[in-house]
Amino acid sequence: MICDLPSYLARIGLATAPAATPQGLEQVQRAHRQAIGFENLDVMLGRGIGLEPADIRGKLVDRPRGGYCFEHNRLFGAMLATMGMPTRPLLARVWLRVLPGVVPPRTHTFSLVTLAGEQWLADAGFGSSYVPPMPLADGASALAADGYRHRLRRARAPGSLRGEWEVERSHDGTTWEAQYSFDTTEVAALDLAMANHWVATRPESRFTQACIVSIVQPQGFASLLDRQMTVQTAHGRDVSELPDAAAWQRTLADVFHIELSDAEVAQLAPRLFG
Repeated sequence: MICDLPSYLARIGLATAPAATPQGLEQVQRAHRQAIGFENLDVMLGRGIGLEPADIRGKLVDRPRGGYCFEHNRLFGAMLATMGMPTRPLLARVWLRVLPGVVPPRTHTFSLVTLAGEQWLADAGFGSSYVPPMPLADGASALAADGYRHRLRRARAPGSLRGEWEVERSHDGTTWEAQYSFDTTEVAALDLAMANHWVATRPESRFTQACIVSIVQPQGFASLLDRQMTVQTAHGRDVSELPDAAAWQRTLADVFHIELSDAEVAQLAPRLFG
């Protein structure tokens, strides 16, 4: 087992496990995403991303660190199953920032959860926004605290290259952009290991090109791309630039609940601040 349930609940700030209901699923996903930051900093430090139970527990539960989707959703899925919410992983193609005509690889993982015989999407590891749980049904939608509405469309035939299902988001309810697409084919542990290796090592992977950090906040969503800080709420967006390595290190700890050593910050500082 990746982690015992009491340790996980303590890490995400819940006194007890929620009921195995849609409301309980949303409660634990939101608590997870508000407590454990999304980050690729080990990739930028030249380290591998381990998916073994000891690796994930040691980094995401025992330490004030975070991870990206392969780490978050492995922990999250295992803990949901322990709480009586059976899950299995899925793989998706991420469409944000993809050039026209390009088909990206399946580099995002999340969970398909069964609740009272109904299937739900649950995702504690999408770093670009908070996607609330939604039933696997054409037209399902959910509103996040940052003002974005997310919806699920059955967009194509089963077996399509782009994927049968698509998760989209909109800030005005009119203009929608694709976040990721998927089908419900079963995924093996080696499929996840191969996708994780691609994300962590390929030069064209977004996660080998910049320091990427985010976290869900009670009233919105905060993200950090190298030294640029963005806070999105339902009322607007604030963008600022962190002035130096000390401010960057403080922001990681205070906003994103991620603590790096002075030596780790010194290793990253030259690419961030010149």
